[in-house]
Amino acid sequence: MQYDGIEGKRVIVTAAASGIGAQVARRFAAAGARVFIGDVDAAAVAAFTAAHAGIGAAVADVAAPAAVERLFTEALAALGGLDILISNAGIAGPAAPVEDMDVDDFRRCLDVNLTGAFLCVRRAVPAIKAAGGGSIVLMSSNAGTMGLPFRAPYVASKWGVIGLTKTLAMELGPHGIRVNAVCPGDVEGERIRRVIAKEAENRGMSYDEVLAERVASVSLRTMVTPDDVADLMLFVCSDAGAKISGQALLVDGNAERA
Repeated sequence: MQYDGIEGKRVIVTAAASGIGAQVARRFAAAGARVFIGDVDAAAVAAFTAAHAGIGAAVADVAAPAAVERLFTEALAALGGLDILISNAGIAGPAAPVEDMDVDDFRRCLDVNLTGAFLCVRRAVPAIKAAGGGSIVLMSSNAGTMGLPFRAPYVASKWGVIGLTKTLAMELGPHGIRVNAVCPGDVEGERIRRVIAKEAENRGMSYDEVLAERVASVSLRTMVTPDDVADLMLFVCSDAGAKISGQALLVDGNAERA
């Protein structure tokens, strides 16, 4: 599939050495963009750069302001500017009844998922303004549009990302910067396998029982793939998405519950 307006764009993707972010980075590069990634996992960054010589990379924890500053300093030097930010970094956070939840685990989830997005946007905006406009995509979740028992910090952070998105779209629109949140459902991969395993443990069920229950709660009876997420991000950043901003865009097969 061709996405007009992506070729030659300068793109930063966070949490992109593996999983969804890695596929997003690969897809933007395949569409002709110049891509730089950040990721907290040094070993994953080394493996990614070894496999993708044309994509720059740096190790960075998006929850740490100094690390975000280093990431953007390196990325902007390598790219010569910035047109698109894909703020993908996020963690699942603790899965527990609220009365048993550790406050530090709660804070860490918000620090990565919400404050991390803010820190990256704050650093990216001057460069995108200097480019004459562009696009920012923040990673939320379909859990950011509904509740999800035992996942209080994750849900709170993803609702916060949508609120941040809508506010930034208003603030940055006059500068030609569109801002959208992408809200996936369950995305195939190692991360959702860990989430399902923890849910099964909490509920006294088997892994397969929880998996079947989750798939049955999706109208299309399917999970989402990393390519599904990448396709939506490419679309909203392309010329075809030039008038789309301030939206929480779900790609979840119409999940009837998060």
